[in-house]
Amino acid sequence: MTALPEPAPPTHDFVGIGLGPFNLGLACLTEPIAELDGVFLESKPDFEWHAGMFLDGAHLQTPFMSDLVTLADPTSPYSFLNYLKEKGRLYSFYIRENFYPLRVEYDDYCRWAAGKLSSVRFDTTVSQVTYEDGHYLVRTENGDTFRARHLVLGTGTSPHLPEAVRGLGGDFIHNSRYVQHRSELVKKESITIVGSGQSAAEIYQDLLSEIDVHGYRLNWVTRSPRFFPLEYTKLTLEMTSPEYVDYYHRLPEATRYRLTDEQKGLFKGIDGDLINDIFDLLYQKNLGGPVPTRLLTNSALTGARWDNGTYTLAFRQEEQEKDFEIESQGLVLATGYRYTEPEFLAPIRDRLRYDSHGNFDVARNYAIDITGRGVFLQNAGVHTHSITSPDLGMGAYRNSYIIRELLGTEYYPVEKTIAFQEFAA
Repeated sequence: MTALPEPAPPTHDFVGIGLGPFNLGLACLTEPIAELDGVFLESKPDFEWHAGMFLDGAHLQTPFMSDLVTLADPTSPYSFLNYLKEKGRLYSFYIRENFYPLRVEYDDYCRWAAGKLSSVRFDTTVSQVTYEDGHYLVRTENGDTFRARHLVLGTGTSPHLPEAVRGLGGDFIHNSRYVQHRSELVKKESITIVGSGQSAAEIYQDLLSEIDVHGYRLNWVTRSPRFFPLEYTKLTLEMTSPEYVDYYHRLPEATRYRLTDEQKGLFKGIDGDLINDIFDLLYQKNLGGPVPTRLLTNSALTGARWDNGTYTLAFRQEEQEKDFEIESQGLVLATGYRYTEPEFLAPIRDRLRYDSHGNFDVARNYAIDITGRGVFLQNAGVHTHSITSPDLGMGAYRNSYIIRELLGTEYYPVEKTIAFQEFAA
């Protein structure tokens, strides 16, 4: 008897790959839409968002309205305020009079939302994506295949390590693993933090607060000319607007890449209150005499050696054009995150669009495929969509836009003009 062929997998409208806050927001916003059938695949066993930086008191740099859904649908049952109500903390949050959720609280909120969704599949690692007969076939390591008309990529960014430490031995850590390794770190005689942004500042403050308890020497070295505050004035915030995305996306590619470097302080700076708190803590600690800590700017990490439990770190003071070294037993690299194109996309690379720098050529509607509406990208688009790409507050806007593309009609209102200022001549 001839064996019958295996039935084809059911066809979904879309498959979301990766479940960070942006794809989780898309899952929440598409859950009530009967006309859309989607599934979200995540390799981790549960939702996780920057667990290595759950320091006491650390909070988001955006207000609670930048949750998964509110700026697209204020009535959504997946809102941060509804989370607080269900947890019995809404009045406490109200009395707190602080718009910025704690980081650990935001993570718990996302876990709460993910637990309510029927479309999420954890412990599901995508191994390959192919294109056959007008559909994308998403294969997983456990042997499942998902068939869909569209893809939404939300695999996020990975910890970035500078070239100077590639292949370096020892027990240095990226800030993404700081909390898990803090207890071993504070036992060392000296610790050096390399980095310029919020994470570096939070770790420095945390270690400085206990410097007299553990007796280590503490260094904070940044390549930036100064400890830049995050620019958070209201007219600057208008750059996270549909109008600015329209303006930025129409600029020549070379101009956009130049602006990408120039605008880092608009989304990678340090919270101004944190900078002031660090100064006040330094002042307080120094009342009893000099504290063994150094803060160095304009200094780029150019090389590193590890020998017998000690790092020898080579730096270049870029304004003076002078080289110097620091010896340190502990090393924390708060050097940010970078997007890496997933290997599972290799079979469909001929269907994806790239710019002259080799990065995805992201269309205004967030599509990256040759049809202009088949594969959509979450985040990883600073070079095409400016500082709005990683901004939590623009996640609901982007998802409303993507949902409109998937449906062919506008389900959630997509704002077109919200800014007072004009960006184009």
